[in-house]
Amino acid sequence: MRLLIVEDEVRLASALQRGLASEGFTVDLAHTGPDGLHAAQETTYDAVILDIMLPGLSGYRIIEALRGAENWVPILMLTAKDGEYDEADALDLGADDYLTKPFSFVVLLARIRALLRRGVTPRPASLTVDDLVLDPAAHTVMRGGATIELTPREFSLLEFLMRRAGDAVSKADILHHVWDANYEGDANVVEVYVGYLRRKIDTPFGRQSVQTVRGAGYRLTAEIG
Repeated sequence: MRLLIVEDEVRLASALQRGLASEGFTVDLAHTGPDGLHAAQETTYDAVILDIMLPGLSGYRIIEALRGAENWVPILMLTAKDGEYDEADALDLGADDYLTKPFSFVVLLARIRALLRRGVTPRPASLTVDDLVLDPAAHTVMRGGATIELTPREFSLLEFLMRRAGDAVSKADILHHVWDANYEGDANVVEVYVGYLRRKIDTPFGRQSVQTVRGAGYRLTAEIG
């Protein structure tokens, strides 16, 4: 398996390269945005580990360029910023996952292996489940041709569920991806927002798209209520 690490902190990049090499990966390094983009365009990688803040070209712009060229290599974004909007922006542009610095190498390795198990999957500009359509870039949601107004948090929750349509996702996963990895509030906030979402995307249309999976969490399906 061949990986590309695009990280301007040379010591961190080298440490990651050594650690991943010891796990059997072949790892290439790039320390600037332009060099990282060139490497990702010229070589076929199994995954890219990409920092947001890079000299010459940001990680955001690299993702945009790769996805715009229909290069669907799995991308794990690294960020020193601990904020939900940085991660949301990265996911909207086409990143597959993210880690906030500082992070555990064990967790990084697990995330990389999870990406590799998923493989390379084309990501259309819009997410569609039955007649429910979400456009991450335009920040719009429609069902059956009708526009649905969602708050930013409701939008993020729906996007997360749509990206994993058909799969049961736990409250913990939802909190980690939609709220914040360090969120310490009441986990029942997920139930509250699922309720908000149902009242907007399901009830007016006679649907039951957002389902409760007992003991597992929630699942978005194309089933009609």
